[in-house]
Amino acid sequence: MSTTGRAEKTDHRKLGGALYSAKSVPQVVDVPEFAFLAVDGVGDPRQSPDFGPAIAALYAASYALKFAVRAETGLDYAVMPLEGLWHSNDPHFDAVSADSYGPGARAGWEWTLLIRQPVPYTDAQLAGALAKAEAKAEGRAGTEAVGRVRRESFAEGRCVQVLHKGPYETEPRTVKLLHDYLHTERLAEAGRHHEIYLSDPTRTAPERRRTILRQPVS
Repeated sequence: MSTTGRAEKTDHRKLGGALYSAKSVPQVVDVPEFAFLAVDGVGDPRQSPDFGPAIAALYAASYALKFAVRAETGLDYAVMPLEGLWHSNDPHFDAVSADSYGPGARAGWEWTLLIRQPVPYTDAQLAGALAKAEAKAEGRAGTEAVGRVRRESFAEGRCVQVLHKGPYETEPRTVKLLHDYLHTERLAEAGRHHEIYLSDPTRTAPERRRTILRQPVS
């Protein structure tokens, strides 16, 4: 406890071990069930009018929920990083070439943006948090996105992950490294391509960004 009587802030990212500190070479991890707030969308993240507002809505809801939990329980924790699940009907979507990241290919991407909620909360706390987030966003572009925030829980189980360093546009080379490992180890994809954004893209230069690329396998 701190001298003010409030519990010290817990950073669950630091407690997550390898789940939030991938290496530059592929490694196998076991991912337990986690709870998230989520927003779904479709389209090129650089051009979709829904992408930026979805991120803003997730952060607004996550911070409002954190403050609600802290006010009622005294528990304080750091808001977790943004994550994303990605899918496309293009079989080469997440694979080997920069072409799969071209404007035409990106238009068909399906995405679910996520922020993990590391402590339990009640339905009432979530409802109150969403109401506060919506009121705060009222009158601004993307207000509607708060209404699309939903709960999501899943366990990915066995996964292979690798750390990508640099701009998102250069991810294909790191994805190829991951897929080469799957081929060598005779592992099959068993879920959506998962990215964890360890760096805030609004504050971090592209060449210094760090992103975990994770693939559930069987």
